[in-house]
Amino acid sequence: MRLTVETQQRGKDAYLRALRRVARRAGDLSPLMDSIGMGLEASVRERFAETSTAPDATRWDPSIADAEGRKTLVDSGNLADSITHAATRDSVVVGTNVLYAAIHQLGGTIEGKTSRGLRFQIGERWANVASVTIPARPFMGLSDDDESMILAEATDWLEGAFAAGGAA
Repeated sequence: MRLTVETQQRGKDAYLRALRRVARRAGDLSPLMDSIGMGLEASVRERFAETSTAPDATRWDPSIADAEGRKTLVDSGNLADSITHAATRDSVVVGTNVLYAAIHQLGGTIEGKTSRGLRFQIGERWANVASVTIPARPFMGLSDDDESMILAEATDWLEGAFAAGGAA
């Protein structure tokens, strides 16, 4: 069997220009990273507002808020509102600076610092306990939809580099 590869000169300059655009754009991925960051922020906020699910689509464990007709992790809205991103030339970080975010993401036990334990209000009633165990309710992380969004954003970004026009 014989294999023949032929190339045509016609259009070669356009391909070279497109490759130069890709190389220039690859030096600074911040627009792509910013777009991905915005998409991931929206995804995390949707978990709070709509689905009450982890990135793997499992439902969050019910909380006292659910029993009182409210939504888990959405008491004041501070946690959901704090989700932000920072894009650089080659990465994006999505997160929060809210101190109590980690206990909700990872779960854990909060112990009282004194012999009186912890005191908090549940509805109209006050409770004193030695400790409280909070189950993990992951809100950060990549879902299947997030991964698809990232691929779509990267594809659009690359297609933009190959689009007709632009300086060489």
